[in-house]
Amino acid sequence: MYEQPQSEHQWIHRLVGEWAYEGECGGGGAEGESMKMTGTESVRSLGGLWTIGEGTGKSPDGNESKTIMTLGYDAKSGRFVGTFIVSMMTHLWPYVGSLDATGTILTLESEGPSFAGDGTTSKYLDIIEFQGENQRTLSSKYQDGEGNWIPFMKSTYRRITSES
Repeated sequence: MYEQPQSEHQWIHRLVGEWAYEGECGGGGAEGESMKMTGTESVRSLGGLWTIGEGTGKSPDGNESKTIMTLGYDAKSGRFVGTFIVSMMTHLWPYVGSLDATGTILTLESEGPSFAGDGTTSKYLDIIEFQGENQRTLSSKYQDGEGNWIPFMKSTYRRITSES
């Protein structure tokens, strides 16, 4: 049972290559100021159906962080699927998502530990948006107790090379 890549798989394969990023994460600095982060990400294909992105960078607190993001498309459910892990947390972030009507924005939904630190969980969105083939953004939001989506992180990625 071999599945053939579809247009959705081709979309996520736009991520394949070497990237450098810089971004900001809000709320954790002195007096709620945003903190800067920088790093690199290497994204490779797995069988034309999946991508695996491995990132290394400086986290907002200045420590080194490592990340792994997997993305694919489940043709049966009609949804993008994946996972995210980061070296500073024990939580595995499962993703389900969809493309917007323009075909440039992939919104991934997840659930994980709340910023409140009280053992509760919150809903999260990770949003990947291409601005051409060599630049993209990743922005993140969480849903507060009143149902509002609060932005807390945004990074801009610039392509270094196309193939890894």
